[in-house]
Amino acid sequence: MHAASSPKVFEVGELTREIRGVLEVTFDDVWVSGEISNFKHHSSGHIYFTLKDERAALSAAFFRQWNRMLRFVPREGDQVLVHGRISVYEPRGSYQILVDRMEPAGEGVRKLQLERLKAKLAAEGLFDPDRKRPLPPFPACIGVATSPNGAAIRDILSVTRRRFPNVRIVIAPCRVQGDGAAAEIAAAVRGLNRYGGCDVIIVGRGGGAIEDLWAFNEEPVCRAIAASKVPVVSAVGHETDTTLADMVADLRAPTPSAAAEIVVGNQADLREGILDAEERIVRAFERMLSERRERLAGLRVRLRDPKSRLQEKAQRVDELLARLESAWGWAATRRRREVETLAQRLREQSPRKSLARRRVEVQRLADALGSAARLRQVELRGRLEREAARLEAMSPLAVLGRGYAIAFDESGAAVRDAAVLREGARVEVRVNQGRFQGRVEKTWSE
Repeated sequence: MHAASSPKVFEVGELTREIRGVLEVTFDDVWVSGEISNFKHHSSGHIYFTLKDERAALSAAFFRQWNRMLRFVPREGDQVLVHGRISVYEPRGSYQILVDRMEPAGEGVRKLQLERLKAKLAAEGLFDPDRKRPLPPFPACIGVATSPNGAAIRDILSVTRRRFPNVRIVIAPCRVQGDGAAAEIAAAVRGLNRYGGCDVIIVGRGGGAIEDLWAFNEEPVCRAIAASKVPVVSAVGHETDTTLADMVADLRAPTPSAAAEIVVGNQADLREGILDAEERIVRAFERMLSERRERLAGLRVRLRDPKSRLQEKAQRVDELLARLESAWGWAATRRRREVETLAQRLREQSPRKSLARRRVEVQRLADALGSAARLRQVELRGRLEREAARLEAMSPLAVLGRGYAIAFDESGAAVRDAAVLREGARVEVRVNQGRFQGRVEKTWSE
């Protein structure tokens, strides 16, 4: 049997650090709602409090670098929504949340929901500029989804009557704030699409607090605008706050009046534009007509009697024929002279004359070669005689002719030293005329 392994024993600080590491990794981005208790704003600027509900309590630390951005003054008993990460305060071994954001509970939850919906719609591409559609330049019918009793519809009707009285307005009445407003706005947009006669739709209301405009931040409204078959203009009358409906719509207008001015062209401006275009067309036509008249007048001047033109061409033909005949005669004369020159050069280059010249030249060269050969022969013969005389002077036979003799030992080598001969040795002696043999009787040195 094997002994059981010993259990790992942690020191308190070691175990606390392990727990802190696990908590900080697992809960590094959390939102928590609860009631503030034990609130303390320390002289260092840090805020310490407990966040509790009816079931539990959680210690919280809100350090100065984060709480400087608070937009309200938190107090004991406030319901709040906080964001941060869970950590452990090691000296006490207690876990806590390190807060970096705090909102009043109602506003904070609503903003959190808004951010989540905004991220969701953005991920689906509902805010992409590429899906935005252009507005029709001159809509015949405009659909309006708004309250039938609000200032928005009065402003839209006033602007359209003033700018283009002939445009038709179709109103889809709906509530624009309060419970159920988002569902009614979405239904109004879908109803205008089913109607099918609208060229563009305006969705909006007049100004108000952010709570009053909240229906235009809800998902049903955004989905209905995104699904619309015709372009949608968002006209929520609050320039400082942008709603999600503004971001999904094809165009955002700061107010309903501005939306009407954007959508509806000015009839007076259109009439003036048409008149201006008509005037420019008339001027262009008159200018073109004037240019055509001037061109026609010029063509008339240039256009002459065909008979006179034929006579002119006939005269031109005669002139060209005369020039051709003159040129032909001059060319014939030049060719005749060239032929005579070439014939003369050919006669001068006759083979007979060339052969005679070559024969004379060959004979001259042969005579020069014979003279040179004879002179070279005499020169070489004299040189040979000189060399023969020098050779004869150096020949040992010439020495013999003066009475000297050469002795050879028995091996046939010339004897140069008498000491190499022994008495009785046979020697052969050569003189100028012949050879003879002898025997050595005595040798001595001189």
